[in-house]
Amino acid sequence: MIAYIQPYTDGNKRTARMLTNAVLLGSDLYPLSYRSVNEDEFKKALIVFYEQGSICEIKRLFIQQVQFANETYFR
Repeated sequence: MIAYIQPYTDGNKRTARMLTNAVLLGSDLYPLSYRSVNEDEFKKALIVFYEQGSICEIKRLFIQQVQFANETYFR
């Protein structure tokens, strides 16, 4: 939601990702980096969510990053 309401002049998406990771870590899960996601693809997924209310694209990216973390960091 922070990335949507844009409360800061800069860093809204970074702040949202950091808060997401804080929730994951607080639940004894590992953080996600989204470093393997194309920035334009990430922005498009957010826009689809904000404008259409569809979680399909952002969910796909989230699952993709869980798989990336498993394959990269937890072999």
